[in-house]
Amino acid sequence: MANDDPNTDTTAVPYGTPQAPRIAVRGEAHLEAEPELARIGITVTARGTDRRTALDDLTHRNTTALNLVKSYGEAVEKLETGTFSITPELTKHGRGERIRTYHGRVHITAELTDFTALGELTTRLADLDLTRVDGPWWSLRPTSPIHAQARQQAVREAVQRAREYADALGTTLAALVELADIGAEGRVARFDRAMVPTSAAFAGPVDDTPAELDLEPGRQHVHAAVNARFTLHPPTL
Repeated sequence: MANDDPNTDTTAVPYGTPQAPRIAVRGEAHLEAEPELARIGITVTARGTDRRTALDDLTHRNTTALNLVKSYGEAVEKLETGTFSITPELTKHGRGERIRTYHGRVHITAELTDFTALGELTTRLADLDLTRVDGPWWSLRPTSPIHAQARQQAVREAVQRAREYADALGTTLAALVELADIGAEGRVARFDRAMVPTSAAFAGPVDDTPAELDLEPGRQHVHAAVNARFTLHPPTL
């Protein structure tokens, strides 16, 4: 028995039929939100004329940096050690290859949720011996509700746009045929209102109480977009 209802027709017709015309629209959303996380990179270095001296110095400075970050307790959400290296530097002159010095390096990454503590921690880290600080990089959590809000707004815009086209034809939407998520992305780092990345390396502390950096968190831009297809009730043209 033939099915005369155009809304239940299972035949794949990309452009619809006169009895069930289709409309394809795109919905987008652009939202802004305050960041939830701030990430900084910490690079601890050491050098010495022999491997053991360089390694001992690097171990000490690495421990000092880690203990300092850990002292901020719950303000630090994540603390990870990345790369570690001990590299010999050869002399540039002479007949035989001779090691001039050893260079040690450890890279640490810290994520903070308390931006008040961030400025103080950043300056205290930069005040350590042979320590470099980069960042901060602001971001939202992957589970932040703002991502869901952006997707929902994109869907509502697609429906509204489809209804406007239907109104222009003097008809209404009949059914949703397809909804395709083509991306909902939050930019991990923006520097329009963020601090310019800090890079510091000192031979020793200049003052026991370094000045605290005043950091302004960079607002995060979240984008979502969907493609939607609807069937229309046949318009009278």
